[in-house]
Amino acid sequence: MKVYLKALGCRLNEAELEQWSQTFQSCGFSITQQERHADLIVLNTCAVTHEASRKSRYLIKRLHRENPLAKLVVTGCHASLEADKVADAMGVDLVVTNAHKARLPKIAQETLALPTMPLSATDPEAIALYSRGRHRAFIKIQDGCRYRCTYCIVTRARGEEVSRPMADIITEVNRFHAAGIQEIVLTGVHVGGYGSDIETNLYDLVRTLLRDTDIPRIRYASVEPWDLPDYFFDLFENSRIMPHMHLPLQSGSDVILRKMSRRCKTQDYARLVDTARRQIPGFNVTSDIIVGFPGETDALWQASLQFIQEMAFGDIHIFPYSPRAGTKAASLPNQLPKSVKQARAGELAALASTLRHNHLSKQLNTRQAVLWEKPQSTDHPHIRKFTGYTPNFTRVEINATEALEYQVTGVNIHAIHPNGQILIAEPL
Repeated sequence: MKVYLKALGCRLNEAELEQWSQTFQSCGFSITQQERHADLIVLNTCAVTHEASRKSRYLIKRLHRENPLAKLVVTGCHASLEADKVADAMGVDLVVTNAHKARLPKIAQETLALPTMPLSATDPEAIALYSRGRHRAFIKIQDGCRYRCTYCIVTRARGEEVSRPMADIITEVNRFHAAGIQEIVLTGVHVGGYGSDIETNLYDLVRTLLRDTDIPRIRYASVEPWDLPDYFFDLFENSRIMPHMHLPLQSGSDVILRKMSRRCKTQDYARLVDTARRQIPGFNVTSDIIVGFPGETDALWQASLQFIQEMAFGDIHIFPYSPRAGTKAASLPNQLPKSVKQARAGELAALASTLRHNHLSKQLNTRQAVLWEKPQSTDHPHIRKFTGYTPNFTRVEINATEALEYQVTGVNIHAIHPNGQILIAEPL
């Protein structure tokens, strides 16, 4: 049987797809990249915003419409929060909530009576290969979150914190590296909370990864700033730790941060970023910002913009505030109209564009080591266009005649692309 795996939303959802891919293949299934060829479709949904839930509902309908004969399994945050509604949706054969998704392949086999090949008929090498692209692997290190930011519905969907045993993580990373993976991303709902339930922490996990694996490049998914002690940045003395972190700020106003129940004031955030940039050459900080939170006056918004500008982020993910039933923020007074949120999102997007340009400009005329992804064809039959990422997670484009995919090679950065989003390079 052929299985098609699809995720919406966060890197954690992608990491779960990677784990399911390994399990399905070990049970005799094959993985397909085309939903129309699949006998079984697994959709990992998202519910971080109303738009994410809407896209989840749309994708359920589209996947059934495009392949009505396939069995459709739906899981993830949207499916967990709206399990009955999702189960009643046309074409859905099985809903697996987040509480049980670690066993999803086994549950699907047992509930849907799926046939498989004998294990001896599978290709052992295929089991180890990262089926969704071999440039980067997302490693799920934990699930759940013990904090309750007032706007967040994900903590309700994901539950309490559960950390994976360190030995399991090491084994998974070594397996990916043996299959040719050059870079891993440590991901979870609350990455910085790793080990809170098993008497360890993220710092010790990374030290163990550096000692017990040879994976060349290690990154972090989003990490809450209050989880990072100053000594955490000592880890970056090892060049295998990539000089970039996504540190969600959410607002540059301490008044709004309190309303959000965030556990980091702006002065603490600024001190943390300054420490990282002083210790680590070329360190890139990216962030999340919610605009139009309840009670965000014009004065508070301007203060937030000013602080964001001072932080000089390399990139910003912008989220107009979306009330979610079941969160404290949904019942707060002084909810802002959609027009105000849209206007502020546009204002922040303009600032983000300027900050991105400044970040890209600093890297002109430098040498960088880039991990290349799958190429695109060009008008020239012997030239292909490759894109990839520098150590500090800046996207780079190059035209090359040789095969570069999944390799790390050195380049000279010589220009900013006309789209203002990426750098243009030439081989060393």
